[in-house]
Amino acid sequence: MFVQEEKIFAGKVLRLHVCAFDGAEWLEEATEDTSVEKLKERCLKHCAPGSLEDPKNVTHHKLIHAASERVLSDAKTLLEEHVQDEDVILLIRKRAPAPLPKMAEVSAEEKNKQEQRAPDRDAIFRATASLPSHNMDRAVVQTSARDFQTELRKILVSLIEVAQKLLALNPDAVELFRKANAMLDEDEDEHMDEAALRQLTEMGFPETRAAKALRLNHMSVPQAMEWLIEHAEDPTIDTPLPGPASQGEAGAEAAPVAGTSEEEEGRDELTEIFRKIRRRREFRADARAVISLMEMGFDEKEVIDALRVSNNQQNAACEWLLGDRRPSPEELDKGIDPESPLFQAILDNPVVQLGLTNPKTLLAFEDMLENPLNSTQWMNDPETGPVMLQISRIFQTLNRT
Repeated sequence: MFVQEEKIFAGKVLRLHVCAFDGAEWLEEATEDTSVEKLKERCLKHCAPGSLEDPKNVTHHKLIHAASERVLSDAKTLLEEHVQDEDVILLIRKRAPAPLPKMAEVSAEEKNKQEQRAPDRDAIFRATASLPSHNMDRAVVQTSARDFQTELRKILVSLIEVAQKLLALNPDAVELFRKANAMLDEDEDEHMDEAALRQLTEMGFPETRAAKALRLNHMSVPQAMEWLIEHAEDPTIDTPLPGPASQGEAGAEAAPVAGTSEEEEGRDELTEIFRKIRRRREFRADARAVISLMEMGFDEKEVIDALRVSNNQQNAACEWLLGDRRPSPEELDKGIDPESPLFQAILDNPVVQLGLTNPKTLLAFEDMLENPLNSTQWMNDPETGPVMLQISRIFQTLNRT
């Protein structure tokens, strides 16, 4: 009987957990003397059938040992790379390197960069100094949808102040907002995707790092995995993300002063709950969007302002940076003129008046300030929907007249 030589001298068989860039996972068996390049070809054949028809696909991917965060060399074997049984291997697509410019093209490239940079305010004034001036109000040409969104934020800011004053007179408001505050705490705790977190920790990443990566990447496992690899040597990788104040500090701040009446204590506690809800909704810029916009040449402060105005929408933030930059970040927290006909009409509406006495309406207003995309959710709510509908109708009526 003839036995192949490679089977006689084959090394130990390893069972490897492979995770691809698209999140797919499977078990791959290979002997210790299998080359890294051969294993990579088998992985590509498994997750992307037909990809081996182009030989460049193999060179455009790399294998990473998850536990040690090392890129495995294609020329070495699994034994030489100290890969053990049951290890986790990551299949990642390489980033295409930028081609090196020729010496003759360096000056031309620098010239193009200067030409592509956005002009500053002084350059614009110099270029348009000879043009006749026109007193055109840019706000007039904005679409009605944007006008409503801008005005709606101002309306909500002012209505929140009115609702807080009304609810402070309700003897049951403190207890209602205690429950609402507890519900918000539970929502923050449950926001973490446990399945995604477990998937990253099983790859060998520390739980705190994995949780941070998932929060920064909107619970996307592939993006979080890529972030962990890119920031493995970052000294601030274990720095926790900023969050709301601790319960102990909040409790200390909320402690009533001795000698105050029971009514004043209740109002103080309700005011502190309002403050805790507002602190919980402090803006946090999307880290990836900040990096992308800063790479375009914008300063970090103006990038964060743009993301705050556009609610972390990168494309909208870029348009804001390149446009007239309205509304300004300072205008976001300003309310509507209390003497304006629009605000007076809203306050005179019976449905709005009744809704402002409901704690859920206040929470809805706070949520829409932080997440404008949630407006549809509150419009469909049986308690807050009628209030939002009346505000919209009043605005559209006065806007047409």
